[in-house]
Amino acid sequence: MSADQNLALVHRLFDEVNNKHNLAVADQLIAPDYVLHDPGNPNFSGGREGYKQFQTTFTQAFPDHQLTFDAQFAAGELVVTRWTSTGTQTGALLGVPATGKHVKVSGITISRIANGMVAEDWQEWDQLGLLRQLGVIPG
Repeated sequence: MSADQNLALVHRLFDEVNNKHNLAVADQLIAPDYVLHDPGNPNFSGGREGYKQFQTTFTQAFPDHQLTFDAQFAAGELVVTRWTSTGTQTGALLGVPATGKHVKVSGITISRIANGMVAEDWQEWDQLGLLRQLGVIPG
């Protein structure tokens, strides 16, 4: 696939999953043996099913969450996405009960495409900012 095709694939995945809450698209766009590198999620189980569970956890906590593409570019098999996500916590998240607070966090995800699917992501995002906005950690 070309860099432009890879860019379109990742854009579609992020938009469908985060903005339209269409998790079924993961079956088409996430590799069965998908790997997530995210220091804030050391217990990630991996694979396509792990991806879907990870996304479900956040959608249950922030059912109105939306992702904005701040910048995105591709080089070969890699796609870099700088994003901002907003949402209101109306469900529990990793032991934090619903707060009703609206949050805004940003992050960067580097996706590696293989055989027309996202095979691997490296993700860094403002987890400390999220916890501060939820009132879990004093800010």
